[in-house]
Amino acid sequence: MIAKILCLIVVLIHVYIVLLEMVLWKKRAARVFRMPQSLVEQTASMASNQGLYNLFLVVALLLGLCLSDPRLSSAFTAYALGCVGVAGIWGALTVSPRIAVVQTVPALLALIAGYFGI
Repeated sequence: MIAKILCLIVVLIHVYIVLLEMVLWKKRAARVFRMPQSLVEQTASMASNQGLYNLFLVVALLLGLCLSDPRLSSAFTAYALGCVGVAGIWGALTVSPRIAVVQTVPALLALIAGYFGI
């Protein structure tokens, strides 16, 4: 049960990221990422593309939460949480350490909880 709650938290974080990158980029990115508005404008299409990839992770996590076959559910969940964790580490190394806290920590906690069945 805790694993599912943690997974749902990761889903909600990524739904926010998808909305930020695909819909709200030009309005909120300067404040959220502390970047000049001119750079926000230049990176809007790149952010939208990133948002689409994050949407794929959301879909995989939701499949993991909703599928009735435990093997498929576990496979989707583990794959998506692993991707989120690795992406968070890469983001922390290349952009901001804060990304590891926002993405990697919740994904890792959900993976651990799922592994131990809690």
